[in-house]
Amino acid sequence: MPLPHAPETPGPTIRHATAADLDVITDLHTRARATYYRGRVPDAQLDSPAERDRWREGWGRSLARPDATVLCAERDGAVVGVASYRHEDGAPADTVKLFQLHVDPDNWRGGIGTALHRTCVAGWRSDGIATAHLEVYWHNQRARAFYTRHGWQPDETRRPTPDATHLDLILPVGPASS
Repeated sequence: MPLPHAPETPGPTIRHATAADLDVITDLHTRARATYYRGRVPDAQLDSPAERDRWREGWGRSLARPDATVLCAERDGAVVGVASYRHEDGAPADTVKLFQLHVDPDNWRGGIGTALHRTCVAGWRSDGIATAHLEVYWHNQRARAFYTRHGWQPDETRRPTPDATHLDLILPVGPASS
């Protein structure tokens, strides 16, 4: 039950992304990335049109891959979050990699990331996935705390090197509930 003075915010609608979402996904990703990397990555890299173009190409490839799942979270008709996952090349068939999960910074702490994450996990369970992997930027404490809250743990089989910029995390997915 919500607090008496807290307005209820409806949960987002989660749907499969389409090619028509490419620019809005790219803009959301670029903005989120710039917000959480600012101060750790040179501003010129975060703000350059070439960097945005690079991410646009990457999202275009993800949207075109038949083996990838790209999800959009919408609130009030606007895309406010995005997630992308697929089987990693050469990985066991019962594993999946969460490549991207981003929420528009204006919507952080509003349940968008949790809704996307739950939808991903439900899809993995439905597909018989046993284990999910991801890489998170070492200094992105917000993301690391989010993943910890959702059961992700450091992957002890992929220990970071001393100069690593990312941490490998693993999530035992478990069977689908019936």
